[in-house]
Amino acid sequence: MPFNPSFSSLRRMFMHIDASSLGCDASVLLDDTSSFTGEKTAGPNANSLRGYDVIDTIKSQLESICPGVVSCADILAVAARDSVVALSGPSWTVQLGRRDSTTASLGAANSDLPSPLMDLSDLITSFSNKGFTAKEMVALSGSHTIGQARCLLFRNRVYNETSLDSTLATSLKSNCPNTGSDDNLSSLDATTPVTFDNSYFKNLANNKGLLHSDQQLFSGGTTDSQVKTYSINSATFYADFASAMVKMGSISPLTGSDGQIRTNCAKVN
Repeated sequence: MPFNPSFSSLRRMFMHIDASSLGCDASVLLDDTSSFTGEKTAGPNANSLRGYDVIDTIKSQLESICPGVVSCADILAVAARDSVVALSGPSWTVQLGRRDSTTASLGAANSDLPSPLMDLSDLITSFSNKGFTAKEMVALSGSHTIGQARCLLFRNRVYNETSLDSTLATSLKSNCPNTGSDDNLSSLDATTPVTFDNSYFKNLANNKGLLHSDQQLFSGGTTDSQVKTYSINSATFYADFASAMVKMGSISPLTGSDGQIRTNCAKVN
C-alpha cells in the first residue's frame, strides 16, 4: 500500500484528542463556534494535524448506512489503529462505544498536550497527569517513527543543541533556516519515515532525535535503558505500544447518555 500522509496524521490526531483534558471524545474535530474556540488552532495542532477530510469521508459513508450509530470518537480510534497497521506496525483491539463531545477547549489543548520543548522530568509529569507511567510514555513516544514536525518546533535543537548528530543537523538546516520557513516539515524519523518500526529508538541512541523532547528520552536519564531495549527488540516495543494505545483510548470516554453521536464530525448536532 502506498504511503498516505494522512496515516500519520490520523494516528497523531487520536493521540492528541486523548491527551487533552476533555478525553477521548473527538473534540479536536470540532470547528470554532460562537460559544467556543476549537482545538484545531492550538499550538501543537496548528499547521500540523491533517486528515480531517478522511474522517469526514468515513463518517459520511457510515451515516448513509447506519445513521446515528458510530461516533466520530470511535472512528478516530479505529482509524488510528488501522493507520499504524497500514504502515507495518502492530495491531490492537479497539474498544468501542465512545460518544462525541458537544464542546472543545483551545485552552486545554494548549496546556495539556506535551510540548516538544519539554525536558524528561516535565514529560514524565505530563504523562503521569493523564495516568501513564514513564514506561508507557516512552512506548507512546515511539509513534514518532512516522510523521513530520514543523521547523519552528526543532529550530533551536538544530542550531543550538550539541546532542544532535552533526550530519543530521547539517541536513536539517537546508530545510529549516535560522529564520523564516517556520512551517517547513521534516520527518520525525529520517531513517524509515513511512514505516512504523523501532527506528525511532535506534535514532535516539545515535543522537538523531528530531525534537528536543525526543532526545530527552535518551540523554543519560531514567529512560535510557528502555530506549535501548526498544532499539534492539521491535516486538517488545510493539507489544508495549499496543497496550498503551488501548489505555489511551480509555481516557475519560463519554458513554451512555453523555455527549452525542455527531452527524457531522466538525459540528455539534
